[in-house]
Amino acid sequence: MAIAIGADAPRVDGATQPGPHALLFYKVTCPTCQMAAAPIERFQDGYPGRIAGVGQDPDDALAGFSATYGMSFPSRPDLPPYDASNAYAIEHVPTLVVVDGAGRVADVVESWDRDGLNRASATLAGLLAADPVTISEPADGLPAFRPG
Repeated sequence: MAIAIGADAPRVDGATQPGPHALLFYKVTCPTCQMAAAPIERFQDGYPGRIAGVGQDPDDALAGFSATYGMSFPSRPDLPPYDASNAYAIEHVPTLVVVDGAGRVADVVESWDRDGLNRASATLAGLLAADPVTISEPADGLPAFRPG
C-alpha cells in the first residue's frame, strides 16, 4: 500500500511544488500507465500546473512517453534505487498522490481506478477552490478498474 493519507508528503525535487498539487508515479513500459496517460492529462487541463509526473525511467524515455501518450505536464526521473518511489511506498504504477497545501497526503489512488481518480480530482479541486474535473466516466470506454 502506498503512503497513507494524512502522512507528511516527502519532497520530490523537480516535482513537489508549493500549494496543493498531484504527483503521478509511473513507468513507461506499464500498459496500465499507457492507458491512463490521456485521462490523467485532464488533471493538467483542469488544474494547470498542479500535477507533475515521477517516472521510473530516464529523461529521454519520459519525454517519448509524454509525446506518444499526450501528457503535457512535466515529469522527472526517479531512477534506481527509486528514492522518490520508495519514500511514497509505491508498489503499483500508476499511483496518483494528492498533496495538500500543508504538505500532507490528501488522497492516494493506485492503479487505474475510475472512481478513485474522480475522487482525487474532487479532492484537488476542493483544495484549490476550483470546480472538479471528471477524469473518466463509463461512456469513455475505459474499464472501471485495471491493476497496475
